Amino acid sequence: MSAPTEDRFTRLAALRPARKRETSVAPAPESDSLTELLGAAVGRNRYGEHLVVRRWHSTPEPCEPTAHALGLLVPQHLPGTKTDPTSQKAAATTAAHERLADPTQWLFLDTETTGLAGGTGTYAFLVGLAWWDAGGFQVEQFFMRDYGEEHSLLLEVSRRLAERRVLVTFNGKSFDWPLLETRYLMTRAIKPQPPVTHLDLLHPARLLWRLRLGSVRLTDLERHVLDCERLGWHRRDDIDTTLIPQVYFDYLRGGPTQPLAAVFRHNQMDLRGLAALAGRILGLLAPPDAAVKPENDAFELYGLSRLLRLRGEDSRARVLYERALGAGLPSALDRAARRELALLAKRKRDYQRANSLWEDLLPGSLSRGGAASSAPTGDSIGRSHLMEGLEVTVEACEQLAIYYEHQARQPRRAAELARQALVQLRKALRTGRIEPARCRKLQARLEHRLARLARKSRRPLFEPALPAS
Repeated sequence: MSAPTEDRFTRLAALRPARKRETSVAPAPESDSLTELLGAAVGRNRYGEHLVVRRWHSTPEPCEPTAHALGLLVPQHLPGTKTDPTSQKAAATTAAHERLADPTQWLFLDTETTGLAGGTGTYAFLVGLAWWDAGGFQVEQFFMRDYGEEHSLLLEVSRRLAERRVLVTFNGKSFDWPLLETRYLMTRAIKPQPPVTHLDLLHPARLLWRLRLGSVRLTDLERHVLDCERLGWHRRDDIDTTLIPQVYFDYLRGGPTQPLAAVFRHNQMDLRGLAALAGRILGLLAPPDAAVKPENDAFELYGLSRLLRLRGEDSRARVLYERALGAGLPSALDRAARRELALLAKRKRDYQRANSLWEDLLPGSLSRGGAASSAPTGDSIGRSHLMEGLEVTVEACEQLAIYYEHQARQPRRAAELARQALVQLRKALRTGRIEPARCRKLQARLEHRLARLARKSRRPLFEPALPAS
């Protein structure tokens, strides 16, 4: 039998119904070996047994988030969010606010599974939970020694979820929690305890650090952002995550128990890294930017600016955009930052600053700006930033044309800028750097503006249409 076929039979065996273990039966010798190796205990409940490993760590220390920082991270739970006081949800919303504001009510979760694809055939054979306790970090891991112990494991996880109702994960909204919900559904016996609030730190981490790191895997964030060696751990001998399912399958087939120790350690470090990441992100979001020091790099400043802008914190975002530009961004990001800052300045009617930024984005202007020498790879910056460069130039011409038409009352200058935008569109279309449909839309808008300006100045300012694509 080939190895892939054997693995398929192993997965099919996982679909058999769970059997209640007889707690009076003595554990097998290999189970004793695993218990001693991990320093584990045998947990028991009405569904049978499972292994439990508990560790207390002095780091990371509990964070003390401000209500404002939490509101930026989870906008729907910002204190003061409008809710109908007569609705049945009002009391639940208030309770959610209170739990979110109390980090002792947070439950960190990370799973190790039999596959990364999800679905009904994927099991969470190791569920790691953690919370802040006694000034440190308490980790509790539940492990099923065979598929028949899943009911017992899931019951204990449900009990912990009932005790602490704020769930904190890394990609947990897309993977860990849906997987556990599926497993609870498959048991047909145990009801899950859904969190009242779910903090998934993957999404703010992407906004803050993906442009600098390219990848926002938790291990990369620990190395480059969190400095976890200072906190007391490192990943130098960490197991490759792609090998973890096979380690478990080998164990089920009677293989050695020693490789499982690396899986447990990996899960513990993921939980500790998750807690440290929560403290780091909330520290950055807390006003008045106390955690944003001069040594913060331009990429992080730019990422934080974008997050604040998306949350409506325009004033703070403008300050940090300026700092990011002053710190020196690669040319593609420099253009993106200037565009976003110009839009914020225009919104506040700061036309002088907005126009200065739009002028910087005109053809040839940015040769004196942008720290290209510090640029990461194209994949790190993102293809969208690189491909939007010419559209940003067109937008700059159009925004300046709007200003000169409606604010400065200089229709000739506005028409000149609109024609310049059409020239840039023609160039983009010829080089294939813009979709024809998008080009036609922008062209129609600019031609309409030129026609209006022609009527205002009583002179023919219209340019010939772009060649057909």
